[in-house]
Amino acid sequence: MTRKKGLLKLWQIFVVILLNILIISLAMSTGVEALSKMGSTGPEVREIQTRLKKWGYYKGNIDGIYGTATKNAVKYFQRKNNLTVDGIAGKKTLAAMGISSSSGSGYSSSDYNLLARLISAESRGEPYVGQVAVGAVVLNRVSHPSFPNTISGVIYQSGAFSCLNDGQFWKEVSDSSYRAARDALNGWDPSGGAIYYYNPTTAKSNWIRSRPIIYRVGKHVFCT
Repeated sequence: MTRKKGLLKLWQIFVVILLNILIISLAMSTGVEALSKMGSTGPEVREIQTRLKKWGYYKGNIDGIYGTATKNAVKYFQRKNNLTVDGIAGKKTLAAMGISSSSGSGYSSSDYNLLARLISAESRGEPYVGQVAVGAVVLNRVSHPSFPNTISGVIYQSGAFSCLNDGQFWKEVSDSSYRAARDALNGWDPSGGAIYYYNPTTAKSNWIRSRPIIYRVGKHVFCT
């Protein structure tokens, strides 16, 4: 009887370990960073550098790359503000800087992959910043009361994106589109809050051409 209980206990431990591995794998698969640390890149890192430089903690370039200089500046800031000195810009450190963490975005790995596919189909061959801007438009629509409140809802909304009708949506997704999706999900919005974009060379709708333009990049113009 004791042996059976022992085997049952081992089996329970094994199941718990497997579940933990699965949870960690799912969290990592989203491509959205939960915190900024050595090796991180993107708009959140640029914001960290900008604020730390303004306050005298950071002397390096504002390049969006979390290297040794940024880590040391974060540690200096943490030490001065009675935070855990680990050089990682987690929730508490970001809150002390007045920066909203991207970890609570609530987007899944499916959202991430779907957004990357849409970016690839809609902005293939465009400058990288233009790819991020396309992703940002999708996210701006999610937050806008006139559109569905999910990424899938926005993308699959009837007539929203021509790539779903011409076959582009189902082609291989480019590597840059995955990076652009991650940057958009992490809060970078080069479009300036746009909820529409179009190619002025091919657009036939007078209505879309009447929208106020707020950003131009590559072959696209972005508008409200």
